[in-house]
Amino acid sequence: MTAKPAAAAARATVYGYPRQGQHRELKKAVEGYWKGTVGADALQETARTLRRSHWQQLAGAGLHEVPTGDFSYYDHVLDTSVMVGAVPDRHRAAVAADALDGYFAMARGTQDVAPLEMTKWFDTNYHYLVPELGPDTVFTADSGKQVAELGEALALGLTARPVLVGPVTYLLLSKPAPGVAADFEPLTLLDRLLPVYAEVLADLRAAGAGWVQLDEPALVQDRSPAELNAAARAYRDLGALTDRPQLLVASYFDRLGDALPVLAKAPVEGLALDFTDAAAANLDALAAVGGLPGKRLVAGVVNGRNIWINDLEKSLATLGTLLGLAERVDVAASCSLLHVPLDAAAERDIDPQIVRWLAFAKQKTAELVTLARGLTRGTGAIAAELAANRADLASRANSALTHDPAVRARAAAVTDADGRRAQPYAERAAAQRAHLGLPLLPTTTIGSFPQTAELRAARADLRAGRLDTAGYEERIKAEIRAVLAFQEEAGLDVLVHGEPERNDMVQYFAEQLTGYLATRHGWVQSYGTRYVRPPVLAGDISRPEPMTVRWTSFAQSQTGRPVKGMLTGPVTMLAWSFVRDDQPLGDTARQVALALRDEVNALEAAGTSVIQVDEPALRETLPLRATGHAAYLAWATEAFRLSTGGVQDRTQIHTHMCYAEFGDIVQAIDDLDADVISLEAARSHMQVAGELAEHGYPREAGPGVYDIHSPRVPDAEEAAALLRKGLAALPAERLWVNPDCGLKTRGWPETRASLVNLVTAARTVRAELSGS
Repeated sequence: MTAKPAAAAARATVYGYPRQGQHRELKKAVEGYWKGTVGADALQETARTLRRSHWQQLAGAGLHEVPTGDFSYYDHVLDTSVMVGAVPDRHRAAVAADALDGYFAMARGTQDVAPLEMTKWFDTNYHYLVPELGPDTVFTADSGKQVAELGEALALGLTARPVLVGPVTYLLLSKPAPGVAADFEPLTLLDRLLPVYAEVLADLRAAGAGWVQLDEPALVQDRSPAELNAAARAYRDLGALTDRPQLLVASYFDRLGDALPVLAKAPVEGLALDFTDAAAANLDALAAVGGLPGKRLVAGVVNGRNIWINDLEKSLATLGTLLGLAERVDVAASCSLLHVPLDAAAERDIDPQIVRWLAFAKQKTAELVTLARGLTRGTGAIAAELAANRADLASRANSALTHDPAVRARAAAVTDADGRRAQPYAERAAAQRAHLGLPLLPTTTIGSFPQTAELRAARADLRAGRLDTAGYEERIKAEIRAVLAFQEEAGLDVLVHGEPERNDMVQYFAEQLTGYLATRHGWVQSYGTRYVRPPVLAGDISRPEPMTVRWTSFAQSQTGRPVKGMLTGPVTMLAWSFVRDDQPLGDTARQVALALRDEVNALEAAGTSVIQVDEPALRETLPLRATGHAAYLAWATEAFRLSTGGVQDRTQIHTHMCYAEFGDIVQAIDDLDADVISLEAARSHMQVAGELAEHGYPREAGPGVYDIHSPRVPDAEEAAALLRKGLAALPAERLWVNPDCGLKTRGWPETRASLVNLVTAARTVRAELSGS
C-alpha cells in the first residue's frame, strides 16, 4: 500500500493523557493531602509539575496540539459539575468554606454528608461521579480551572486545546437529585446550561484558545429523536456564538450512528471520530453524509483503550480513504489515553520481544506521529517504521504463547450440559439452607478486608528478598486469624478470609494462569486515587495448579462458621485486563471459565460450601448499542455458568456486582443462575432491589447497605433504614445483609465500626420481623 501525501500536512494529537505520573505522584500527593501530611500548596505544585511534564512529553514526541483541562484531582465529570456550578445543596457550605476540601467532600463524602453517586464511564473500568440535578438547579460558570491550565500550557510555548465534557453528554450522564421525582429528565435543563458553556467558551477564547474540544461520547449510544434534536440544538446554538474558539466535537468508544448527520450539519469547525474496529462503521457513514467539507476531521485510528501495537499499514489505509472527506485530516487515538498505562519501556520483567507487541501512552503517541508523517509525506518517509511494525505483528501472530492446542481442544469440547447446575434453584436452595443453617437476613462481606501498609510492605519485602517465604506465610496466617476473629466477634454469619495475600482481584489470578502477563508499572486510574495494574491477556489460558484452595482451607480450619471461597469471574477477568484482540472475546472467556471451573471444583472438594465468583464487570462490558447486547450476554452468562456448573446442589454459589446500572441486565443476572447475588445499592438508595423485584428475580440477593467507597461510617439506623427499603422489594427469606463492595481500600477503624453497625442493623430488623 502506498499512501498519497495529504493535501494539508496531517497533525497528531490526543484527547487526554494519563494523570498519575510515572510513579503515581498524583495519588501520593492527594492521599497525603487527605491525611494532612501534604499541604494544599504542595498538592497543587505536584499537579502543575505533572501537567507540565505530560505536555512536554507530548510536544517533544511531535504532537502539534496538546490537550488541557483533562487533568483532574479526582474525576473530570466532577470537574465539569464544578465548572457549571452544579454543586449539590448538601455540599455547598463545604465548597464555600474551602473549594478543594469541598471538591473532595463531593467525591468521598464526610461523616455527616454523603458523596455523589459513582458509576462506570460508559463501558470502561473508569468511574465517574454522577451529577445530581433537578428542576431547581441553577447553573453558574466557573472557568477558572480550564483557563488556568490553558495558561500554563501556553506559557510553555505550546499549542493547546482545552477539553470539556460536552453539554449533552453531561446532562445524559446526570441523575435526578435526592428528593427530585425519579422521572425528571436532566436533558430538559439544556437551554439553561448552554449559556454557561457559552460563557466558558468566551473565557477560553479570551485566554488564548484557538480550539476547544467538546466530548460527546453519549451520542455513540442508542439515542431517541428527542435526544438527537437536543444535540442538534446544542451545537446550533454554540456554533452560532460569535465570541468563541473553533469547536471540535469529539466522539469515541463506538460509531455515532444517527448522531453523525446531526453533528456533520452542525455549525462547528471539526469532528473527532473513532475509526478503530469497534467503530469501523463510522467510515461508511461519513462517506454517506458527504463527508465534512470545509471542516477538520480528527481520525481516531489508534486504539486508546488497549495496549497492543497498532497495525500501521491498516491505519494508513483508513486514513488514506478519509482524505477528501474533510478539509483536513488529523491523526489521533480513538479516545483519551487515560485508559492505558504510561510507558511500556519501563516493563523490565517482560520478555523484550513481547514488550515490542505493547503500546502504552508514550508508544501510542509515537505511533500517531509516525502515521501523521506517513499520511503527509507518503509511506516512503516511514519505511523503517513500517518494516519494524510488520515484524512485531508477525512475531505476536506466530508465538507459541498465543496458541495452546490443549486449551483450544478443551474449549471446543464444551457442551451445553457443562454450563448447567444439576438441579433447579428451588431444590438447591433447600439443600443449602439445610447444610448451612443460616439465620434470616444472613450477614456477610464481599471478600476483601483492609490492605494495610504492613501487608503491602510484607509483599514488597518478599519480592525484594528481605523476607523469606516462610516468614511471609506466617504474616498472612496471622492476618487471616485476626480477620476471622473480628468477624466472629462482630457476629457475621458467613465469613471471608480477607484476601491478605492478594494484590488485586484480577492480577492475583492472572499471575497464576498461563497466557497472562503481569506488568510492574502499568498503572491505570479506576477512580480517584484508586489505580490498578490490569494484566495483559496475551495468550491461551489454563490453570496449572490450585490458586486459592490453600488459604481458603486454612481459614475454614480456624472457625466453625462457613468461609466463602473467593474468585474473580471470567467476564471480569477479561474486562479488567488488557484483553487479546486476535480472537473473539467469547472464545477467550470460555478459556478463562474452564480454568476457573477447575478452581471452583477444587474448592468444593476441599470442603468449601460457599463460593463467590465475582462479576462486577458484567454490566460494564455490555456493548454501548443494543444491537450487540444479545450476542454479548449469551457468551458472558455462558462463561459464568461454565465456571460454576460442576458443583453439588448444597454448594452455594454467590456472585457480586458493583457501581453500574443494573436495570437493563436483570435478565442476564437471572441467567447466571447464581444462588446469591450481592450488589451495590447504598449510594443509589436501594434502587437495584426494586429492579430485581420488578423483574421477578427468584433467587437470594444482598443489595448493599454500607457504601465502602466513602470513609464515613454509617450508623446502625441508617443501615437498618436501607435494609427496610430492601425488604419492601424483596422477601426476608431471600435477602442478605452486606456492604456494597470489598473493604480493601478502607481503614480498619471505619471497617470495624461499620460492620458492627451492619450486624446490629440486621439483628434489629430480624427482631422487627419476628415481632420480638
